[in-house]
Amino acid sequence: MPLIVGLGNPGGKYAFNRHNAGFLVLEAIAQDHGFGPWREKFQGHLAEGQIQTSSGPKKALLLRPQTYYNESGLSVRAAAEFYKIAPEEIVVFHDEIDLAPGKFRFKTGGGHGGNNGMRSILAHVGPGVKRGRIGIGHPGHKDKVTGHVLSDFSKAEAEEWFGPMLDAITRALPLLAEGQEDAFQTKVTHLAPAPGGDAD
Repeated sequence: MPLIVGLGNPGGKYAFNRHNAGFLVLEAIAQDHGFGPWREKFQGHLAEGQIQTSSGPKKALLLRPQTYYNESGLSVRAAAEFYKIAPEEIVVFHDEIDLAPGKFRFKTGGGHGGNNGMRSILAHVGPGVKRGRIGIGHPGHKDKVTGHVLSDFSKAEAEEWFGPMLDAITRALPLLAEGQEDAFQTKVTHLAPAPGGDAD
């Protein structure tokens, strides 16, 4: 049973921040795939459901840690230990400043790349975790990063690429549930091409 995690910060003031891209992905998945109600468990919000694939329904769990972004690993570890889910069965969706806005990359393993949410998850769960990286662009200077990630998606961004990306991820999700990770990334980028071409 895969565990699909979305990173973000709890609370209404953060709801549409760039840093909450992962939360927003999971909300779209829950709605489009008919997952059950969100319940408070494992220091997070958990929903259970099934993803309909060409080879039949696949059970999955959705988890939005409520620990704040930088401590996400506490929630992920609690859920993974309870359900006996290996790191290789965990998929994390998160924002990525090192990708241009609207770019999407799916990756297995590797380091945290400076993302504190992933740093926490790898520290608490171990290597092998998969992640869907949603490009939000870099503000140009490290001193501006915090303000950038904690600011909301603009209306133009939401309409031009973020909304279409949410739709693309939910439509391509059956491929991910079947383990077809390359096909999943290909379909997401085909359905929601990044603005301005394919350059990083």
